[in-house]
Amino acid sequence: MKRKKRGKSRKKGIPNLTNAILSILKKDRNQTFNYKQIASKLGVNDASSRNQIIKTLAKLAIKEEIQQVDRGKFKAIVNAEYHTGILDISARGSGYVISEDFDEDVFIASNNINKALNGDEVEFYAYKRRKRGKIEGEITNVIKRAKSEYVGVIQIQKNSNYAFVVPDSTKMYKDIFVPISKTLKAEDGDKVLVTLEDWPENADSPYGKVKQVLGKPGEHQTEIHAILADYGLPHGFPHEVEAFANELDTSITESEIAKRRDMRKDLTFTIDPKDAKDFDDALSFKVLDNGLYEIGIHIADVSHYVKEGTLLDDEAFERATSIYLVDRVVPMLPEVLSNNACSLRPHEEKYTFSAVFQINENAEVKHQWFGRTVIYSDARYAYEEAQSVIEQNVTLSAPDSYRDEVQEKSKINYKIPAEVSLTGEAYNTTPELAQAILTLDKLAKIMRKKRMKNGAISFDKVEVKFNLDENNNPEGVFFKTSKDANKLIEEFMLLANKKVAEFIGKQSPKKTFVYRVHDEPDDEKLASLQNVVGRFGYKLNFKDRKSTTASLNNLLKEVVGKKEQNLVDTLAIRSMSKAEYTTHNIGHYGLAFDYYSHFTSPIRRYPDVMAHRLLQHYLDGGKSANEESYEKKCQHSSNMEMLATKAERDSIKYMQIRFMEDHKDQEFIGVISGVTDWGIYVEIISNKCEGMVSVRDMTDDHYAFDQDHYAMVGRSTKTMYQLGDEVVVKVKNTDLVKKHLDFHLIGKATA
Repeated sequence: MKRKKRGKSRKKGIPNLTNAILSILKKDRNQTFNYKQIASKLGVNDASSRNQIIKTLAKLAIKEEIQQVDRGKFKAIVNAEYHTGILDISARGSGYVISEDFDEDVFIASNNINKALNGDEVEFYAYKRRKRGKIEGEITNVIKRAKSEYVGVIQIQKNSNYAFVVPDSTKMYKDIFVPISKTLKAEDGDKVLVTLEDWPENADSPYGKVKQVLGKPGEHQTEIHAILADYGLPHGFPHEVEAFANELDTSITESEIAKRRDMRKDLTFTIDPKDAKDFDDALSFKVLDNGLYEIGIHIADVSHYVKEGTLLDDEAFERATSIYLVDRVVPMLPEVLSNNACSLRPHEEKYTFSAVFQINENAEVKHQWFGRTVIYSDARYAYEEAQSVIEQNVTLSAPDSYRDEVQEKSKINYKIPAEVSLTGEAYNTTPELAQAILTLDKLAKIMRKKRMKNGAISFDKVEVKFNLDENNNPEGVFFKTSKDANKLIEEFMLLANKKVAEFIGKQSPKKTFVYRVHDEPDDEKLASLQNVVGRFGYKLNFKDRKSTTASLNNLLKEVVGKKEQNLVDTLAIRSMSKAEYTTHNIGHYGLAFDYYSHFTSPIRRYPDVMAHRLLQHYLDGGKSANEESYEKKCQHSSNMEMLATKAERDSIKYMQIRFMEDHKDQEFIGVISGVTDWGIYVEIISNKCEGMVSVRDMTDDHYAFDQDHYAMVGRSTKTMYQLGDEVVVKVKNTDLVKKHLDFHLIGKATA
């Protein structure tokens, strides 16, 4: 048998050598490189590789794609204008750069991303594609990493001295290489938090080290801590911060009371969620001899305890906000403050910062006062209890002075509606308290009506909540809606926030302050909203601001209780600009206020603490604070608020998937909430859980995405699944780790 002749062995080429060389030269475009330096950066040192580099350099120089500055020394030819922007990477590995220099996002192919990661601030140059004429770009430098820590599952490589962490995020397109010595003894399959340390020029993956072992994937505590860790958010306080807070003097002293307006004798109460642990706002009410109502909005005086420059203040600033997950609150302040010293608990004296108004029966403010106070809370209401008082207009009998007769509680027979779930304080309701609630409710409704008339938008989006057992397993889903009692508190908090901002904002000369602003919506987003809601038969009028807000409010009112409500509410909110903190006031579009700040929740929001400090500084006659310093603090607060919101959404998604795990055999009616070329998204009407039906699983026909009609259309049957259609689905797969829910499509729902 003759042996086949073997061809000459081919030399192994360096993959993408031309692009690699161009990338090296463009990244340091002011430097010159010889072939040895390029070989070093590419991590090659054999003769064959060096020869390939020399030949490629010569070819690129002949084509005038690079410049030979001196013999054997090459430099990039800068024939393109460089830009900066933020990279947004898709799950497929390519991405877009959002840059102020371009009206449209600049497409970046996966081979031109050059080790930039999602969210990074990057430098790039742009060019037009020959075929489509679309603008594309190549990233030449990473200016600033968006994040350096990632959550993922560690894979220990057998019989080796290294591991890889596979990130949970679909936008992280590379696994992270971790030497065994830097794994913190994590076991194979553990979920970990890994920190990026380096990304060598010749390495395919970035290098990192395990910062924290979170636990086994799928376990409740692991996944909740992973959500926080993924956004760089804490789940506990450092020991030294807790110790500092515990050593604070939280007693109420006569010397401090003497510096404040004493309002302890005024009828005062709180209205909060029944499961609330911190009460940072209270209302006081009395009728003055001149017939006006004196209404005090009393806010916990956090700045009395949290002093600038302290360890406690540094920690509060870094957090900037409390985080509300499905099973817990991660507070901005340690418990000794958030749940005790700064919480306006019933039957306790507290230091507060107050906005006190004299208001007539038409809800017009005739006089205002701002300053530090001391109060005594007479009662604590849950929203449900206050709502019952409003709905039934009940006047309850009680002793004239129950504060001194607490020991007689058990002997008093109060007429409390049977359906009210008592918190333990509601039986303190007196005729005076009931009348205060009813009067405040009447005034709140007048104020709300005025806001709506002035162009405010009423976003009363349904909130998804879970009934959890002692092991944090979801037993049921319920929806939180805003009723009169909620709106009563909302209106008076809005009043305080508005009037404080006006008080500072209208002063001359101008003084630095922290505003909560909301810009006008983008025309393109409004047009997109019209396209979607038009599928449901709704029409919007964007002729001017008045018609825009009127038609948006009408839309939000019309969809209440309908199958598409949550979808329309969500899309309407997304069409709006994002509210943010800044020292540059442009007003608040959504509330129709020219001046607005956040003053009423300093226990859970750092901007409110800043507003308190600035207000007191100006009340004391102080000069305008440093604008640049406060603007940086505002930007940080806005960024942290955004991260907290994302974590909260992820925790809801996680709990929805856990809930659906126990309902795999059940069919649900849902609404198509999104259509893409890879499938349709369906939101279940009964519990608001959203999942995806992959187009690959729609096997009764060959379906194609019809972008113009927001639909998936069958090629043979012409069956159309369109945005807003009701369909029947069944759970196919639940992935707690990826927080992904897959559905089987049973078919269209029958009427």
